[in-house]
Amino acid sequence: MNLETPKKFRALVNQAHQVAHNVFRPISRKYDRAEHAYPKELDMLASVLDGFNDGNPEGGAGASAASKSGARKDDGGVKNGANMSTLLGTIELCYGDTGLLLSMPRQGLGNAAIAAVASPEQKERLKGKWASMAITEPGTGSDSANIRTTARKDGDYYVLNGEKIYVTSGERSDCVVVWATLDRNIGRAAIKSFVVEKGTPGMEVVRLEHKLGIKASDTAAILFTDCRVHKSNLLGSEEINVEKGFAGVMETFDNTRPLVAGMALGVAKAALERTRELLSSSTPLDYATPVTAGSAAAAELYQMEADWEAAYLLTLKAAWMADNKQPNSKEASMAKAKAGRISNDITLKCVELCAALGYGEQELLEKWSRDSKILDIFEGTQQIQQLIVARRLLGKSSAELK
Repeated sequence: MNLETPKKFRALVNQAHQVAHNVFRPISRKYDRAEHAYPKELDMLASVLDGFNDGNPEGGAGASAASKSGARKDDGGVKNGANMSTLLGTIELCYGDTGLLLSMPRQGLGNAAIAAVASPEQKERLKGKWASMAITEPGTGSDSANIRTTARKDGDYYVLNGEKIYVTSGERSDCVVVWATLDRNIGRAAIKSFVVEKGTPGMEVVRLEHKLGIKASDTAAILFTDCRVHKSNLLGSEEINVEKGFAGVMETFDNTRPLVAGMALGVAKAALERTRELLSSSTPLDYATPVTAGSAAAAELYQMEADWEAAYLLTLKAAWMADNKQPNSKEASMAKAKAGRISNDITLKCVELCAALGYGEQELLEKWSRDSKILDIFEGTQQIQQLIVARRLLGKSSAELK
């Protein structure tokens, strides 16, 4: 595994960095204050990304391209594909603004779910759709296996009933990937994911949430009442395979958790860089001098840089494994846990180190500290990631280690 940015992705990384600086940063505070207002400036940018993805399907800049299961010739060589390019682009774009990245049309986390488990026919039919992801329910947060939304078979249709909350881009997206159970008595093996298109009778966005951070991104609660979804919109097999259990739908997380880790790395990178700039006159960094011989502020910066580098390498590994069709569930959770935690720690410490400048709205440091918190929560909390890693390391099932 080569730890340098692959040559074929350097243009993408540079492009994403320019977007972060020249498009996201100038409007970041505007949409932080105007919660739920759609950032119209993103429409043109989304068209550019669409064109980029069409011209280079292995180098997509958004979550829609992330997949371990795409049709691709496997010649036994090492590959840097869509997962790696998406991760690198995500880090740079979140260096600009995480909420704006999450507001990008047709780049939703639901798109990653479709890329991970949809059939070729479904991928073609849903091409160009903006898909959000609906998993969390009232009383069912971190334990995704405890889904209460039901899907009852009725001829060629499934009838969905239940409520989903904290759906990112739930109001703006074209369709929603909904997790529902075919039979609650069977347990997690009966959980399937369905693509429900906007305008389907029985699906209603009932409210938008007011949040601590990522305010540019709309977060919705959606109610499903006798919502009829054709069986062709079921992702994966209709069969309930008790032996395989939850593995099919959970493969989605193996793709998306490294991307969320990338978001955390991006916002932490922004905070670290700005803090260095603000402290440069009073806190020179000399890497040839022992930590104990410098200032306390410099020592804090050194430690944060080391933590960031560790999280970055873990995240690169998880994406690289996905591109090379290696099971990466443990590595995806390790990356998400480490990056989520260090992002929270770094952004808050940067606010502290910069004192009044860090706490005031003339700088984006306080905003980055608010935005970073969700990155340690959604797609599986810190505690859930550590539990998954423990299960993988100890060879325990979810029933054996809770």
